[in-house]
Amino acid sequence: MIKRVPTGIDQFDDLIKGGFKKNSVNLVAGKAGTGKTIMAMQYLINGVKKFNENALYITFEEKKTYKDMMELGWDLKRLEGDGKFIYMEYSPEQVKKVLVEGGGIIETIIEKNNIKRLVIDSITSFSLLYQDELTKKEASLALFELIDKWNCTAILTSQDQNPDETIISAAIEFEVDSIILLYHVKQKGIRTRAIEILKMRGTDHPDKTMVMDITNNGIKIFPDKIAEF
Repeated sequence: MIKRVPTGIDQFDDLIKGGFKKNSVNLVAGKAGTGKTIMAMQYLINGVKKFNENALYITFEEKKTYKDMMELGWDLKRLEGDGKFIYMEYSPEQVKKVLVEGGGIIETIIEKNNIKRLVIDSITSFSLLYQDELTKKEASLALFELIDKWNCTAILTSQDQNPDETIISAAIEFEVDSIILLYHVKQKGIRTRAIEILKMRGTDHPDKTMVMDITNNGIKIFPDKIAEF
């Protein structure tokens, strides 16, 4: 039996046999504004509130998004005060140092706070530190080995400017357990949000691009609505 970690995201867990594989590394990729951070944060918040699993959010690019998340009813400041949620602003260079040290301060935080869910938002900046493809892949694998060692189930986000490149870069640069693509496509003056499960190792999943929406409660997926664009 494969142990699953439910995301708590409406309709999503039903599509992936109950959730992510335990201790897996999962890539959420898409262009700016597609909902990557919201999906990743929803995974963490649901972990804390619904499944009693402490969460760590590491960001390379943004200041604290507490105000934005409050609009979705997610009081990150309170959860942080309760010791259930940890927010870290880290540079890609600092994460590179963590790989050299074999864990460093992040490992200490994870062990001290019994972290089970991890998000790194976004991995794109980290990958740019490595110009050589082999070195980039080795660094990614080293990061994944650390995540497994930490007994965490992780989401990495990746921002790609060209949707065609999203599939290529996500599949080649990162040996991840799953790849989830998010879209926000404009047609005839109207934008449609959609989600595609491109890869889910060891898991049967739909082979279609499904309409989704960002509501006051986070991401909602409509499995029976196929996105046409």
